[in-house]
Amino acid sequence: MTHRNAPLSVEGRRRLVVRCQTRPIAHVASEMGISRACASKWVNRYRRFGEVGLLD
Repeated sequence: MTHRNAPLSVEGRRRLVVRCQTRPIAHVASEMGISRACASKWVNRYRRFGEVGLLD
């Protein structure tokens, strides 16, 4: 379960990862209203752990 202040839900994190496969992380992060560091964290967790990495 996503905490109430989280900018992205698990589904939002999936969309982020998919978009970052073909576009720069900084651009996708800006479009989604999150920092590049936050976007990088989720992309790296996905690369390391797969879908499980997108959970809180």
